[in-house]
Amino acid sequence: MNAHASTAPDLTSAELARLAAIAHRAVVDAVTRRHHWDPSTADEPAALRRDGAVFVTLRRGGALRGCIGTMTPQLPLALAAADRARAAAFNDPRFPPLGPDELDDLSVEVSVLTPMEPFEVGGYDALVATLRPGVDGVLVEAGRHRATFLPSVWEEIPDATGWVGALWRKAGLPPRAWPDSIRTWRYRTQHS
Repeated sequence: MNAHASTAPDLTSAELARLAAIAHRAVVDAVTRRHHWDPSTADEPAALRRDGAVFVTLRRGGALRGCIGTMTPQLPLALAAADRARAAAFNDPRFPPLGPDELDDLSVEVSVLTPMEPFEVGGYDALVATLRPGVDGVLVEAGRHRATFLPSVWEEIPDATGWVGALWRKAGLPPRAWPDSIRTWRYRTQHS
């Protein structure tokens, strides 16, 4: 599944489930007890002690309730999952802070990113044509404009043209624009 096995080994389903459990506990402790809980990395499997880039997505009743992550490894995966879970609960500018009454039907997903690969294409249409629906996540940057979509967004927008159009709107770029300064990267994820 992962072409970067030497730098980002695939996680087992148990390790992915552990990251989701860590993220969930970090949210619950922060919301109910105002406690900043982090797991002890010494107690975690070796794969969760390595640095990794993660996004944590919170949903209530299937609807997005928060999503925040990092594009590059900054912390061991176990700590990154807890940190980004708290950020998704309290710091996603699209939502108010998560309240205790929202915990009962809260689902928590952790996505672990492969390393960013520069993605050189000749323009907007070439990007649309080259993407692998359901596989690729993309980061786009042009000056002050920057946005990413995780591969899971393909579940909501399965059409490549619509997917890239929505990514452009998120980045604040004009429709179908291809500025000279544009840079794109692609990545994949494993998720809980």
